[in-house]
Amino acid sequence: MQTLNVKISDTEYGAFGFSRTQMNFTDLLEIVEVKIAKRLLDESLYYAKECGLSNMTMDEISNEVRAVRKNAKSYN
Repeated sequence: MQTLNVKISDTEYGAFGFSRTQMNFTDLLEIVEVKIAKRLLDESLYYAKECGLSNMTMDEISNEVRAVRKNAKSYN
């Protein structure tokens, strides 16, 4: 087994919600993946609101997806 030392700022330490200074790589990876997923979800929600998609029903969204897929197939 190898050991990797990584230095991060106090701000980053707090932002990622680390509660200990030593952990295995799998735990670190999970914490980082969750943080990235949350950021991407927040960005998606922001853009959906900006484009007026946040007011669409699931049926409307499904219809939009079908239309885009249909058009994409016609270009191939």
